[in-house]
Amino acid sequence: MNVTFLLNGETVQVDTAPTRALLDWLREDQGLCGTKEGCNEGDCGACTVVVSDDDGVRALNACILFLPQLHGKAVRTVEGISGPDGALHPVQQAMVDHHGSQCGFCTPGFVASMVAGHMNGRTDHDDVLAGNLCRCTGYAPIIRAAQAAADASVPDWINDTAPDAAPQPYAPETLDDLATWYAAHPDATLIAGATDVGLWVTKQLRELPHVAFLNRCADLQPIIVSDDTIHIGAGATMTTVMATMGEYHPSYAELIRRYGSEQVRNAATIGGNIANGSPIGDNPPALIALGATLHLRHADKTRDMPIEDFFLDYGKQDRAPGELVTGVTIPKSAPALRCYKISKRFDQDISALCGCFNVTVVDGVVSNARIAFGGMAGTPHRAHNTEAALIGQPWTAETLATAATRLGDDYTPMTDMRASANYRLTTAQNLLHRYFADLSGDTINVLEVTS
Repeated sequence: MNVTFLLNGETVQVDTAPTRALLDWLREDQGLCGTKEGCNEGDCGACTVVVSDDDGVRALNACILFLPQLHGKAVRTVEGISGPDGALHPVQQAMVDHHGSQCGFCTPGFVASMVAGHMNGRTDHDDVLAGNLCRCTGYAPIIRAAQAAADASVPDWINDTAPDAAPQPYAPETLDDLATWYAAHPDATLIAGATDVGLWVTKQLRELPHVAFLNRCADLQPIIVSDDTIHIGAGATMTTVMATMGEYHPSYAELIRRYGSEQVRNAATIGGNIANGSPIGDNPPALIALGATLHLRHADKTRDMPIEDFFLDYGKQDRAPGELVTGVTIPKSAPALRCYKISKRFDQDISALCGCFNVTVVDGVVSNARIAFGGMAGTPHRAHNTEAALIGQPWTAETLATAATRLGDDYTPMTDMRASANYRLTTAQNLLHRYFADLSGDTINVLEVTS
């Protein structure tokens, strides 16, 4: 398929396979080897590039970014960040001044992430750079460089205007067109952010001859806030979802802040995360605790279901061939919602378990409870026995202690490289006590607790 985009200020046209990675094309076909291959799965950030389109500027991982996803966009690699006369970008100069590079392998990715953050006026440098790994400098000089460059003006040369490009990859612009096409091609792969599908190609070496790219389907992207609900389109990126949740469900937003990295959140969509059905995906426990309604469509037929009913078994969801997730609706208000992610690393790590709690207490008595965990079974699901032990009981530490013992009836966790079964169950019980302390006003955030 033919793809047109702007590369370092110049228009390029590429005839490519649908799942050719930008990273491979840059290094093998263009000789632009500044963008590095590290993990080749979107975890290390060595391959970060800057992508611009009508929605703004984003840092993305080139290793899991397919060329057709760039159609009609603008891309800057590290080779295109300095000015045409060789002048350094403020971020590059700051990295020199503050000794932010040692071996240099990770530096191009750091610079690309910092440039994207600089263009967006970001000063939360720890978050901006959480998806870039460095083994040498210890991060401190890199953060100092980001801080030093923060107030500098954005150079004129770095502002790109994406080229006009007629659609070439199959990238439907309406949900009607997508639903009709997918019903007729149920074996095709739908690609939104490719943060998971990209690994099918880079790690499993799978061929995906029939694909549809969803980034142009505007019908899937809106987040609509009404009087009582928030509807999130399946194509909304996790960056966009996090911004909305920050206002209405801050604990969920904090969970999303630790979801992948800046680069991953900029690409990943909530619909892709749900449809993937991972037992350790961080969105489903929060959505289940919120009592979310999932929306699906097959051709011209739609159906809705409680999201907890979607996950049937490991790797199996209640979704027919040719049926797609179109969105999810959650309550606008849930003041008692709390989400806790447990992982070996604080940033950018897969959860050992993720627990989300939403308990309603009226006059000191529990009137309703929704508790969900990921990483505790083959699917994310509710803790029905634990909920039953809470409902109708006084909201006390003693009630919580009794209810915590019922988690063993709700889950039989497994032992794997992330955690033992005993650790998972014990930690899940402890999270219930943490939730009680949280609602009681105690300081429970490990980043805030002091001796």
